[in-house]
Amino acid sequence: MTALLPVGRGQRVVALTSFVHSFGTGLSVAAGALFFTRIVGLPASQVAAGLFAGAMAGLGAGVYVGRSADRWGAKRVQMAVAACGTVVNTGLLLVHTFWAYFLVSLLSGAVIAASWATLAPLVRGFGGPTPAVFRGYLRSVGNLAIALGAVAAGFAIQLDTREAFLTVMIGRSLTYLVSGLILFWLPPFTVDDGGSPSRGWAALRDRTYLTATAINAVMSLHFTVPTFLLPLWIADHTSAPRWTISAMLVLNTILVVVFQVRFSRSIGDVRSAGHAMRWAGMALAAGLVLMALAEKPPSGPAILLLAAGTIAYTLGEIWHTAASAEYSFGLAPADAQGQYAGVFGLGHGLAEGASPAVMSALPLALGLPGWLLLAALLLATGLTCRPFMTRNLIV
Repeated sequence: MTALLPVGRGQRVVALTSFVHSFGTGLSVAAGALFFTRIVGLPASQVAAGLFAGAMAGLGAGVYVGRSADRWGAKRVQMAVAACGTVVNTGLLLVHTFWAYFLVSLLSGAVIAASWATLAPLVRGFGGPTPAVFRGYLRSVGNLAIALGAVAAGFAIQLDTREAFLTVMIGRSLTYLVSGLILFWLPPFTVDDGGSPSRGWAALRDRTYLTATAINAVMSLHFTVPTFLLPLWIADHTSAPRWTISAMLVLNTILVVVFQVRFSRSIGDVRSAGHAMRWAGMALAAGLVLMALAEKPPSGPAILLLAAGTIAYTLGEIWHTAASAEYSFGLAPADAQGQYAGVFGLGHGLAEGASPAVMSALPLALGLPGWLLLAALLLATGLTCRPFMTRNLIV
């Protein structure tokens, strides 16, 4: 059993707080939108507007709070962010109008972005001699926790009562509180700044890092495929039964939990990350094409094509995630990891906000040609990334 756990108290505390936080994410992702539409009574368009506003608010918050973590200490700032998350998510329980929801959504989006920016220095500080493996471990743990949170929220969705949904929302607030309290057990740590500490907004002047951020943002457009694009594609454009939606999500989660650490072991520097990004582009493109081909066949072959597409897509997702983490950490100075992670999250946040529109405009609106265009974009980004990164981004 101990082989399944990270080494040392520091890594275990970071892993535990990440697990608790991710479990809360699973709760909110599964039941949050339904709570505001079915219980609060807001139209879906207003809920979507609030989510988008929160994502945009998080873009700036991650950079500023990440820099604060570098200056004042990641542990202290992460605990403060967790406390804010507890208060903000509790405030969601008091929402009865759109503008109240909009305001709290802005604060919630800022907290979500700040949580990652302040966690990054802790991950780097306790990564040990194999930081890529530890990051892969956290990714696996996080995915498992999100899945468990979604399952827990499923009971509330099935009951479909105000009390059940309120229990889920309170649970989300408690996960913020508990994840912050766990950090009391975190031992002190220092970073090796190489003798040249960063000053000011170094990340915003680092063209190498900004280029890596932009490339990763383009690749990150795919992250809404299993949660947004594929469910709509299966339900409205294929003959596969509706249960296939859940089956594909479960398959995606299992593959990430099982293989993320193994894939991450082979990525220990920016050069190997470039190779992984190339494989990611090819696997993602192959997965999208297989999913697209499921439109015409009858139920059985459609399910097989969707399963094969999900497997190929997930391999690409795992490669991309491992490479992305190496760029985020490997190209950042140790003493400025917070602000660099905030900038890297800026690109990911922009992609997250734009991705549903891209999915709607290409695959869902155009069918097979739209799928092929999206696949070509990811393939081209992945293939051009390797030589470009190798030539310009190794520091």
